[in-house]
Amino acid sequence: MKIAILPGDGIGPEITAQAVKVLNALGESFEMETAAVGGAGYAAHGHPLPEATLKLAKEADAVLFGAVGDYQYDKLERALRPEQAILGLRKELGLFANLRPAILYPELAGASTLKPEVVSGLDILIIRELTGDIYFGKPRGVRECPDGPFKGQREGFDTMRYAEGEIRRIAHVAFQAARKRGSRVTSVDKANVLETFQFWRDVVTEVHKDYQDVELEHMYVDNAAMQLVRAPKKFDVIVTGNMFGDILSDAAAMLTGSIGMLPSASLDADNKGLYEPSHGSAPDIAGKGVANPLATILSAAMMLRYSLGRLDQAERIEDAVKRVLAQGLRTPDIYEAGSTKVGTEEMGNAVVAALA
Repeated sequence: MKIAILPGDGIGPEITAQAVKVLNALGESFEMETAAVGGAGYAAHGHPLPEATLKLAKEADAVLFGAVGDYQYDKLERALRPEQAILGLRKELGLFANLRPAILYPELAGASTLKPEVVSGLDILIIRELTGDIYFGKPRGVRECPDGPFKGQREGFDTMRYAEGEIRRIAHVAFQAARKRGSRVTSVDKANVLETFQFWRDVVTEVHKDYQDVELEHMYVDNAAMQLVRAPKKFDVIVTGNMFGDILSDAAAMLTGSIGMLPSASLDADNKGLYEPSHGSAPDIAGKGVANPLATILSAAMMLRYSLGRLDQAERIEDAVKRVLAQGLRTPDIYEAGSTKVGTEEMGNAVVAALA
């Protein structure tokens, strides 16, 4: 089993190093190869997604990704900015389904910004369509405004679009996932305003006919955002488009105490995937040894479950994380009075010790 390790920028190398340490401690014969990506890719090869890195990602059975983004590259043309690496990987690898579980561990109930009685027992799976919507729709760019009260001025524009097949395949992923959980799907859209999402709602409703054992609810995105902070436990599986999923999953992350606790999987039609923490590169704390590696370690567990077929090893890692939290160890983002503050490497070492 070959794993491509793409650490990236900022805290990416620090947190992926801990996940690799945990994978090595499992006693499996993984073949792991590291390559530059993002700002590191641009610095080394003049492009955020170098050809050699893309080739490695395509050849590997799974990809473990850190994070990309660095302030020093913000003035580059958009095609060369670090963030284009992850967009390119999603497109080139056909990674259309992003799974982001938001689980509140009992020990972290006090770290959430919401009252414990509101979030205790939280277990949501957000499924985000990853290769369509306004992020990839064309045409896009800056042009002279052709009409309206500002005709003749410069305007920026993007195109929101979804093909029927794109919606159908992500809907199937959501309904199948719900069957293994609480059998409830909330499809989030903006059908009252956007033609794209009225179409989304219609297609999801059609697909639901094949899953009558699963309850389907439609919800506008603004209401969904409100419900996430008002009564988050009412959700089981949330399925939505690329942009709405990007926003809602980050909001859900804070319900768990920290975005540093949120892993993710991005899968193709055959369950080959890219696994990464949901947070960014956090250049402001890079090199300080304080970043939370647990989201990356839990992403490695998702990799074992979905792409490498090792459910037993995935559960070992997840159980080890639970034991470490039960011991009271906390990185600064989830620290609270009475717990023990540790750094990135200390937390990784603790998970390795707990595997035993």
